[in-house]
Amino acid sequence: MKRFGLLDTAQIPGGGELRLFEDGEHFSIKIAGGGDLMSTRMHGSEDALARIACERISSVASPRLLIGGLGMGFTLAEALKVLGATARLQVAELVPEVVRWNRGPLGAHAGRPLDDPRVEVVEADVAALIRAACSAYDAILLDVDNGPDGLTQAGNDWLYSHAGLAAAKAALRGKGVLAVWSAHPDRQFVERLRQVGFDVDEVSVRAHGNKGARHRIWLATNGARPAQERKGRTPAARTSRRRR
Repeated sequence: MKRFGLLDTAQIPGGGELRLFEDGEHFSIKIAGGGDLMSTRMHGSEDALARIACERISSVASPRLLIGGLGMGFTLAEALKVLGATARLQVAELVPEVVRWNRGPLGAHAGRPLDDPRVEVVEADVAALIRAACSAYDAILLDVDNGPDGLTQAGNDWLYSHAGLAAAKAALRGKGVLAVWSAHPDRQFVERLRQVGFDVDEVSVRAHGNKGARHRIWLATNGARPAQERKGRTPAARTSRRRR
């Protein structure tokens, strides 16, 4: 018999609650008081985030990758498919229950990527790993919220601010890639990426194959110096605090 309903809940550090639901053979994670954050039924854009970013570093010997946000494991699973046996992948997940759900009922849907020996799970805020890193990663993939506006956690805003993007740039090696998933376009975010010195491409992808909502993936390549430095001045970093 197929089962339906709430399976578990998890508190988000800083406020908010995640809820894991079962829907027959599928699962979804919702935020209390809001809609679906993710579902095992639709993960095409999460797959695309990893595939497109990892294809850009596929020629790198022993690439190192940081994924911010485990979600339902689909981004991690796709990255493992693209990258070779010498790759090393860190996954930063702030909510311990999400890791437990992926090791339990969710795991089979993504092919149990946490069991891969190339993977290290760090139960921490991805921002902390980015701040501590210097030329450590060939790619950083961020899927920690619905986009540059922090929805599930206000602290996520730092990741998308001038200061956060500059820290991500410093954490990347050479021509490393910062890939960011978003449910919607954001011209101001693209401009911030360019201001800190990234070369930016924006890709529109479907939520599920060739159908479903259109999501955005920004691919920011570690390129030129920040725009302000090219003009001979370095302003203080500003932090975006916009809300929906």
